[in-house]
Amino acid sequence: QVQLVESGGGLVQPGGSLRLSCVTSGINFSIYAMGWYRQSPSGKQRELVAAINSGGSTTHADSVKGRFTMSRDNAKNTIYLQMMALKPEDTAVYYCNAEHYTGTYWGQGTQVTVSS
Repeated sequence: QVQLVESGGGLVQPGGSLRLSCVTSGINFSIYAMGWYRQSPSGKQRELVAAINSGGSTTHADSVKGRFTMSRDNAKNTIYLQMMALKPEDTAVYYCNAEHYTGTYWGQGTQVTVSS
């Protein structure tokens, strides 16, 4: 059974930081491309925040470049999203995604709220 479990969300003030984690099980983690997506309360679809391929190369959305950093730890089957200088517009449910030609999987999401 494949599981992706996000954690680390919460309420933070503008300018604050959070680190999200996504622990996976049931997949050969090291061969999967992984991603963080988010969906805001008014968002019609999920937005790609950051992605990392099996080789460790990352890409980040323009809206988060310089503030968010994605990484992976293949030994722990885990990905991370370090978020700094958070803004109210970063408020969303953040989802973990695992992508391979054999299948695509999603976590259940973790809420991030940026508010004073």
